Amino acid sequence: MLNRIFQYWVYATPPAALLLIGLYPLAGAGIALPVYLALPIYMLHQFEEHDADRFAVFLKGLLGPERRGLTAADIWVVNVVCVWFVLLAVFYLASGNPAWGVLAGYLVIVNAVLHAVWAVRLRRYNPGLWTALFLFLPLAAWIFAVVPAPLSIHLAAVLAVIILHAAIAYRASRPA
Repeated sequence: MLNRIFQYWVYATPPAALLLIGLYPLAGAGIALPVYLALPIYMLHQFEEHDADRFAVFLKGLLGPERRGLTAADIWVVNVVCVWFVLLAVFYLASGNPAWGVLAGYLVIVNAVLHAVWAVRLRRYNPGLWTALFLFLPLAAWIFAVVPAPLSIHLAAVLAVIILHAAIAYRASRPA
């Protein structure tokens, strides 16, 4: 059963994203709208990135046979635990201290920058590029425009997101 969850989780993201957007008036009290939208918008990005296992295939082709890449379970952990539940934690943190909403901004902007860097470096599309550029960049700008935060929270947030992405890169680049 877990294998099916790991394989097909991404197909729940479009309807779940729409459901979350519809729940904002009830569930989003006290959370800035762009911070709340980070989760459903990230879900749309995940669909572009992982439908038909696009990202795993892309990454394996990029890394070559000598590297493991990411398994379906790895991708599920990254996207559900490290995105959905981190953003859920952001909602709780931001409801107590709105400044923590910048963590959502860094989660999307670091991902967008990485997609853009790879597109330029490889001179081609990579799975998730369009939503990273056309949804994540404006969303991050909106978050940073409406969520005032002290430098200490900005630094903690960006450091946490960089560590998360470094851990993913490390996991993917293990020898086969």
